[in-house]
Amino acid sequence: MTKAKLIPGFELGWADGVKRCVSPHFNARPDGEVSLLVIHNISLPAGCFGTPYIDQLFQGCLDIAADPSFNALKGLEVSAHYLIRRDGEVIQYVSCDERAWHAGVSSFRGRPGCNDFAVGIELEGTDNQGYTEPQYQHLLRLTLGLMARYPMLNLDAIVGHSDIAPGRKTDPGDCFDWSRYKRELTLNLSL
Repeated sequence: MTKAKLIPGFELGWADGVKRCVSPHFNARPDGEVSLLVIHNISLPAGCFGTPYIDQLFQGCLDIAADPSFNALKGLEVSAHYLIRRDGEVIQYVSCDERAWHAGVSSFRGRPGCNDFAVGIELEGTDNQGYTEPQYQHLLRLTLGLMARYPMLNLDAIVGHSDIAPGRKTDPGDCFDWSRYKRELTLNLSL
C-alpha cells in the first residue's frame, strides 16, 4: 500500500472519510498548536465492545442507568478527537483544530496541560486485550494524515496516555504493539 492511499485529507481539522459524531466537550486551543498525539483506550462498560455508550459519553448524553459502572461517569465532560472501533470504523468527535478534553492532568516533556496541544485517539479496547488488525491499519492511516496536516507532529511526539499521566493512567496498555506501530509509521514516512 502506498503512502498516498493511506493519508486522509483534512478540512478545518475534520478528517475526510470518517464518521462524525460531534461532541460539545471542547474549546479553543490557546495557541492553535498541534504537536502531540496521545493514544488511549476505552470500552463501556469495561471490556464490552460495539456498544453505543462511548458516543453517548463523548456527546454528553450517556444514560447512567444503563449500567451500574456508569454511576462514576455522572456529570463527566470528556471527549477525544477520534475513536477507532474494533472493526476499524473511525469516528471523529472534535475538530483537531480545537481542544478536546481527553488527557486530563498531564505533562509532556515538562509541559503541563497536554489537551492544549495534543490530538487524542481512543482505541476501543482494554489494557490487557490485543488490538485488532483493522484498528492498527486505521490508526496508521490516521496518524500519517495527522502528521501531514500538522508538521509539528513527529515520531517522538506520539505517546500513550500512560506516558503523560503516569501513575494515574495505564492506557493503551501492555497489549498495544508500539514496535509494530512505530515501524510501520517509519516505513510509510520513508516512501
